[in-house]
Amino acid sequence: MNSAAVRLSVVSSLLAVLAVASGCSTANPPAVAENVDLTRYAGKWYEIAKYPVIFQRGLVAVTADYTLRDDGKVTVFNRGLKNSFDGKESTISGVAAPADITSNAKLKLRFDPFPVSLFKADYWIIELGADYEYAVVSNPSKKYLWILSRTPHMDQPVYDGIVARLNAQGFETDKLELTPQP
Repeated sequence: MNSAAVRLSVVSSLLAVLAVASGCSTANPPAVAENVDLTRYAGKWYEIAKYPVIFQRGLVAVTADYTLRDDGKVTVFNRGLKNSFDGKESTISGVAAPADITSNAKLKLRFDPFPVSLFKADYWIIELGADYEYAVVSNPSKKYLWILSRTPHMDQPVYDGIVARLNAQGFETDKLELTPQP
């Protein structure tokens, strides 16, 4: 098995764990954004910070591209560079489907190459900037957390405000890890 196949196998295994873990219930799930316009949500997002996850270890310049499909689902393409801005590219793609069509804030995300019905992870948009300039994503158990921005860098007062609101919701904000962006 070549190194790319091994990496894909490891990532696939880890995403399976994520999918199972994201379904775990908690007594205090996070609130979600009131209403998400998926057309406005589509586009490129830069990862500003996250809870450390093994399948992203060593990645910098992480981005996520979302494309709205005709069937109402969203194509997801994540990209990062290993260990440096000159590092080897690491990518994964998938499809997200709204799980709550009232708000569109709760999606079920399936990364390829998983079969259609297996290993769907909860992708909850828990906060969204008024102009879709930033988004905060988690899951019902609050085990995973990402802060995303439309630009590679976020103004410190905006970031600090997000962190304060997350802290007030019971997130362990001291676990947040900044993602280097060029």
